[in-house]
Amino acid sequence: MKTRLMLLLAAVVTFMLGVAACNTNMNENANANANARAPANANMATPRAEATTPATGRGQYSEEQAREEREKAKANKETIGQSLDDAWIHTKIVAKLIGDTKTPERNINVDVVQGAVTLRGNVETAEAKTEAERVAKETEGVKKVTNQLKVVAPSKPAKNTNTSKGKPIY
Repeated sequence: MKTRLMLLLAAVVTFMLGVAACNTNMNENANANANARAPANANMATPRAEATTPATGRGQYSEEQAREEREKAKANKETIGQSLDDAWIHTKIVAKLIGDTKTPERNINVDVVQGAVTLRGNVETAEAKTEAERVAKETEGVKKVTNQLKVVAPSKPAKNTNTSKGKPIY
C-alpha cells in the first residue's frame, strides 16, 4: 500500500511539474512569437519607404505618427510633405529646437518637403537664427535648408498711460 501511495504521489508531482513546465514554455513561446511578429507588422505598413531610405534612423516611426505630426504642423501653419521621412525630419527638428535653449521653437515654423527644410518666423537674435539653421542642417535626412527667419527686437510691454504722477489711477 505504501508503494502504491508513493507511486501515485510521484505521478501527481511529475504531472504537476510537467504542466508547470508546459505553461512556462508556452508563455515564452507566445512572447517570442509576439516579438517576432511586431517588426514584421510594423514594416508591412511602410515597406517602400523603408526599402528606399533605410538609413533614416527613424526606427519604428509609423504612418500614424506621421499623420499626427502633419496635423500638428498644419495647426501651426507649417507644411510637411507626404513621405514618412518628411514627417520624421520635422519631428526631429522640432524636438531639437525645443530642447535647445538658444532657439525659441514656438516662434519658428518648420516646413519639410522632400527633405528640403524651410525655417520661417521671428527670432530675437542673430545667434538664434544661426542656431536654428545649424540644428536643421545637422538633422539626418535633410537635403537643403532655407533660413527665412527674421531677427526682430523683443517687443516691450506697453506703458500704462492712465497714471497721475507715476501712480495708477483707479
